[in-house]
Amino acid sequence: MNMISTMAILVEEARLADPACVAELDAWVRAHPQSTPFHRPAWIMGVERGTGQKARMLVARAPGEGIVGVLPLTYIRSALFGRALVGSGFAVDGGILTTHRKAGAALADAAWTLAEQLGCATLELRGGEAPGDLAWQEKADAYLGFSRPLAVDDEAELKAVPKRHRAEIRKGLGNDLIFECGRDKRLRDIHYRLYAHSVHNLGTPVFPRALFDAVLDGFGADADIAMVSKDGKPLSAVISLYHCGACMPYWHGAADGARAMRSNEVLYFLLMRQSRERGLATFDFGRSKVGTGPAAWKKTWGFEGDPLGYHLRTAPGKETRDVNPLSPQYRRKVELWKKLPESIATLIGPHIAKGLG
Repeated sequence: MNMISTMAILVEEARLADPACVAELDAWVRAHPQSTPFHRPAWIMGVERGTGQKARMLVARAPGEGIVGVLPLTYIRSALFGRALVGSGFAVDGGILTTHRKAGAALADAAWTLAEQLGCATLELRGGEAPGDLAWQEKADAYLGFSRPLAVDDEAELKAVPKRHRAEIRKGLGNDLIFECGRDKRLRDIHYRLYAHSVHNLGTPVFPRALFDAVLDGFGADADIAMVSKDGKPLSAVISLYHCGACMPYWHGAADGARAMRSNEVLYFLLMRQSRERGLATFDFGRSKVGTGPAAWKKTWGFEGDPLGYHLRTAPGKETRDVNPLSPQYRRKVELWKKLPESIATLIGPHIAKGLG
């Protein structure tokens, strides 16, 4: 892609094959107070290794200032769902991130130029700055983000939870569940099994195991798996990302007995404790779709849902790519998927899911 100039702002594609370039970008992202794990090169590069969907990263520079903005992108190609350019792929955030008032528009224009060159009818930016152009559609009614500061100790954390759900957490803590955390193959195997089971129950295809491995490997100490079990039986597990003083539990899975044992309550409560012990300040429950059970459940923890702004641009005469499983067009497919044997769904699901992004 050619360099684009907008009022002294230069936008170019990052050389993600160059370790020095990646290190420079990662340092800039990590120093930005509004950045998320999904802005890091490790995220889009992990997505590429785990799904085959190509990582692209636009970088804005200003003369004498160096980097003034980034936009990580994933080029999604799917026989079922078409092509799209997404910032960031398989993420809940990762849109335009800048330190210069003119960099956002320059990055948005460059991203659309790239989308056209790649033959993508849709460009989707998840979170970040609004492009500020009438050609873009803002979608702020689909997802809520749940984040709040961690309390000073366990008792204060419990008091931050509404009374009814606080009782559920206490019941779970009384079940003598074992909490452990790590990144080894055993925990990865357990997590994927539980995740695949949960996703099948929801009626959606499971992501490839390789995606989880690639993100864990790419993030190193900034990602791990927490699990709770009872008498050696795994009940709940989650992959968490750590970024800018926040813990974000992201990919979760649970066994059939999890609800009775309140293992999800124990998992997240003890993950909050561990986050405090790590010196973190924030617990980020991530996004949930408006009007869904997960969104309601997060509110029972005392988290308020904040609307997440997504920005879409679609080529004239084309339909906007829609991969939301709650859309009416997918309702029947979701019900049919639930009826598939879980072993079959886990086998073929990754081939479909890697095209969702």
